[in-house]
Amino acid sequence: MLPTRGAIITSTAVSTLGPIRQTYAKSDTFPPVARAYTQVSQVAKETGLLARAPWFYAMVGTAIALGMGGAITGFILLGDSWFQLLIAAAFGILLTQAAFLAHEAAHRQILSTGPANDRLARILAAGVVGISYAWWDSKHSRHHANPNRVGRDPDIEVDTISFLDEDAAQARGLRRLITRKQGWLFFPLLTLEGINLHFLGLKHLLFSKEKIKGRALEIALIVLRLSIFIVPVFMLLPLGMAFAFMGVQLAVFGLYMGASFAPNHKGMPIIDANARLDFFSKQVRTSRNIRGGWWATWLMGGLNYQVEHHLFPSMARPHLSKAREIVRDYCKTLDVPYTETSLIQSYAIVIEYLNRVGLAAADPFDCPAASQYRRA
Repeated sequence: MLPTRGAIITSTAVSTLGPIRQTYAKSDTFPPVARAYTQVSQVAKETGLLARAPWFYAMVGTAIALGMGGAITGFILLGDSWFQLLIAAAFGILLTQAAFLAHEAAHRQILSTGPANDRLARILAAGVVGISYAWWDSKHSRHHANPNRVGRDPDIEVDTISFLDEDAAQARGLRRLITRKQGWLFFPLLTLEGINLHFLGLKHLLFSKEKIKGRALEIALIVLRLSIFIVPVFMLLPLGMAFAFMGVQLAVFGLYMGASFAPNHKGMPIIDANARLDFFSKQVRTSRNIRGGWWATWLMGGLNYQVEHHLFPSMARPHLSKAREIVRDYCKTLDVPYTETSLIQSYAIVIEYLNRVGLAAADPFDCPAASQYRRA
């Protein structure tokens, strides 16, 4: 039987790979957990999990700086050699780790005051990574407020990849061809995400008519970063090798960034624009944790604890694993689904989900009801 409007709009199983993908409508009911967030926050505060961890971040920053120094030294010593592409890959990894730090500074996890964290995040994002902090912060703040909510979460808006059936159905031309196989193309396309992030940030800074705090400073930082990072590459390496170096660095950066953020929400429930959810349910139901402990935390910059990160955005990375135990107990007591998978399983879920959404682009003349029935 076809789903009816007003209840669950879609309910399509992701085979054995993960949870059911649902779109919640405003008439859905949820567990009485309105006070859950207040209670779990109080426990986290009493156990000291909301305290800053400056020494931890000092060590992480030092490790990244030493890695950068090693990569620069290797670049100078190798000279005109195709082994420079290994250095380029190393820079891609190190810059992603720097981006994780910028993300945590933006969430007030590192320093004691908001303005100090903002300054650090802007320096790391624009001056080290080369991405506009103002653009990213606005986008990311909207995502945190309404994860996976239709019309409010910018992370599920169409951008080559379609995350919603209706967006996939409207795809035409080249985008339609991509959408039809977007699950399989997702990770190859991430190699272009580094270029996309730099481009969108610069576009925002240069052409947006809205008032942007720190616009001039960010432009200056990005230009300075370009002169320090890119100019030496093209001065010291043959032209073809220099382009290959930048291509590898950007590809590794984009793939690493995308592969770290993709498991967090893709394939989790999509929330209707008019749905009413309490904060605790909204954040837990739309987020997915990645198992793996300390190695996953280092690999993903703490994003493996996505549920806890969304509940406590200002919680420092070292405290997330302890918060996980508290949140899991509350979810079990309140019968709120708590999703946790392996990294490989999460990628399989993402690919399956995107391919299923991409079916909507198979034939633009299909009857929508028939297409929905076919996908179900």
